[in-house]
Amino acid sequence: MTLQAIKQMPLSLPAASKTEVRTQFGALCYRMCDGKPEILLVTSRGSGRWIIPKGWPMPGRTPAEMVLREAWEEAGVRGVAHGVALGLYSYTKVVGPERGVPCLVMVYPVQVKSMAARFPEVGQRRHKWLRPKKAAKRVGESELAHLIRSFDPRKLGI
Repeated sequence: MTLQAIKQMPLSLPAASKTEVRTQFGALCYRMCDGKPEILLVTSRGSGRWIIPKGWPMPGRTPAEMVLREAWEEAGVRGVAHGVALGLYSYTKVVGPERGVPCLVMVYPVQVKSMAARFPEVGQRRHKWLRPKKAAKRVGESELAHLIRSFDPRKLGI
């Protein structure tokens, strides 16, 4: 399997010391429909924004294992995670009424094989399958939108 780097957008992080920036792993869940990719977006639990499944690192787990776990918990996805990151994006995670934590999310492709009707966060989130251009318009982070818009598993050899 060969993966080529997708051109990255410059990161935009609010001023913070290096110890304040947090890392997360995100799942760019996709399937092929009529020979073209579709991207799975989920809503956040708090604001209802359209996002990709993501979560915090866990000791002893690889990023690929983490994105599979997050995709399962947030959307009921069963699939195959590719071990090479597509890229990363930044955002500010709101952790209180007046506090946000700057985060960098490393994004890994997850080929969806099936979706369960029952999963840990069922009823807390909605999900939607969209073509990359439409999915990119739904997410709020420009760097994530760029990754989604550029994503084509056929060109990446996955």
